[in-house]
Amino acid sequence: MPAWALPALVATAALGWCLRSPRRMLRRLVFLIIHLLYRLRFRGRRHIPAHGPALVVCNHVSFVDALVVGGASPRPLRFLMDRPIYESPWLHWLFKLVGAIPVDSERRDPGGLRRSLDQVSRALRAGEVVMVFPEGRLTTDGEIHRFRRGLDLILARDPVPVVPAGLAGLWGSWTSHYGGRALTKPPRRFRARVALYFGTPLAPAEADRQRVEEGVRALKAEADRWVASRGR
Repeated sequence: MPAWALPALVATAALGWCLRSPRRMLRRLVFLIIHLLYRLRFRGRRHIPAHGPALVVCNHVSFVDALVVGGASPRPLRFLMDRPIYESPWLHWLFKLVGAIPVDSERRDPGGLRRSLDQVSRALRAGEVVMVFPEGRLTTDGEIHRFRRGLDLILARDPVPVVPAGLAGLWGSWTSHYGGRALTKPPRRFRARVALYFGTPLAPAEADRQRVEEGVRALKAEADRWVASRGR
C-alpha cells in the first residue's frame, strides 16, 4: 500500500462522517472553540435529561451565549433567536444547520410569534431539548431582567421539565453591550473566566415564570462568585 493511502482513507472516512452527522461535528467544533477562547467552568450538566423533551432556560449576556450553552450541553440544543440575525446572509446556513428557531415581534411580523411557538412545540413533541433566553434581549447592565411571558406560553402548550441555568463572565466582552453596543468594539479580553451552572430540573407543574427566574438568578449568583474568585 502506498504511504499516502492510509492518511487518504482516514481523511475520506472523516469527511464521510462529517457529511452524515454535520450537527454532531459542528457541536464538537463549537466545544473546542469555546474552550480555546475561555477558561470555562461547567456544573450540573447531568441535570439535562438524557432522554425526552426539556427546556433549558438561561440569562442572556452576550451574542455567544448560545454557543457556550450549546457546547456545554451533553445533548444537541435547539434555540430561539432574533429573526434578523437568523436571516443574516453570511450565517443563515449555519443557524439553519444547527436547528435555530427564528422569532420576531408581533409588531414587525404579525403571527410571527405563533409560528415560532409552533416550531418550539414540534421540537419538544419530537423529544428535543430547546433553549430559551426569556429576557428576550441581551442585558444592558449585566443584570438579569424580568422574564417575558413567552416562557409561560411555551409551557402552556407543552408542559415539559425546565432546567434553569446561570451564566457569568461574559459581561464586559465585546459580544456584550458593556461600554456600548455589542460587536462594535474590539475584543479586549482573551481566556476570560466563564461559568455556566445548570440547576435541578423543575417539574412542569412547578415551573412558573417567577420560580424559574428565581432559579436562574440564584445560579448566576453562584457562577458570578466563581468568576470573581481569581485566586482559586
